[in-house]
Amino acid sequence: MGDPPQDSMDKLHGAGPNLAALTSYSWNVFRYLGDYLHLGGVVVLLLTMAKNQSCAGLSMRSQILYFIIFVTRYLDLFDHTQTAYLVFFKLTYIITSGVALMAFYSMQATYERHKDTCNLVIILVPCFTAALLLTNEYSTLEVLWTYSEFLEGFAMVPQYIFCYRDTNKDVGVTSFVVALGGYRVFYAMNWIYKKINMPQYMDIQSWIGGLVEIAFFLDYLNYRFRGASILRSMVLQVDEKINEISDKVELKVLGTQSSNNFSKDGQQIRRRRGAGAGEEEGLEV
Repeated sequence: MGDPPQDSMDKLHGAGPNLAALTSYSWNVFRYLGDYLHLGGVVVLLLTMAKNQSCAGLSMRSQILYFIIFVTRYLDLFDHTQTAYLVFFKLTYIITSGVALMAFYSMQATYERHKDTCNLVIILVPCFTAALLLTNEYSTLEVLWTYSEFLEGFAMVPQYIFCYRDTNKDVGVTSFVVALGGYRVFYAMNWIYKKINMPQYMDIQSWIGGLVEIAFFLDYLNYRFRGASILRSMVLQVDEKINEISDKVELKVLGTQSSNNFSKDGQQIRRRRGAGAGEEEGLEV
């Protein structure tokens, strides 16, 4: 008989001889570098907000996604005995993501809402659907863990859209984005290392999310340091179209709509209309 099906918790914590071997290969230099880059990025984020006394240049929607990711992924803290290393990192990510959201709330006057335009429903719903279809086991922990893996692939998309619209290139913000993207690159190298040493190792959910995020990250680097981008035009067009549809639904259901529309060069045109008035006000910034 073959080995029993592995859920994601077993992959992480081990439940047999083969899984014990996989666990040993999991603790490699690429994983450690990824973990510390991730932690460093979080520290840079909080220090940048504290130093500037502002959340300018930062996407609150990305932080909302990260908070959801950490809460849904790390429910295994209540289900598995884990090393102090894992407990430290998991609790740190949950706490710091909550702190970041509280910082946005306390400094909301500096929040550039008009640049943070990514519609979270378009990310949350498809990722949850994918989790239901591709989970290894239909248990609450497993479905939510799978959901968090898909969701992380898109967690930085609101920040990238923000950066595509933003002309202010703050060093702290850039360092945060580079650290978070670099973390995923090292985790991809960690997956490759495990696959080479353990050919039976499979973690499709993590791989899909990782590849999506790395693609966005590489395009961001190209845009940030060379001024060229393959994805920027397409991503902004899709974002604008989604917001147009959202505005139409809001107008039909609530009778009012508020939107931030952008021209091709990223300049803002703010509109607000009543259901019957058809009024429109344009403002470029």
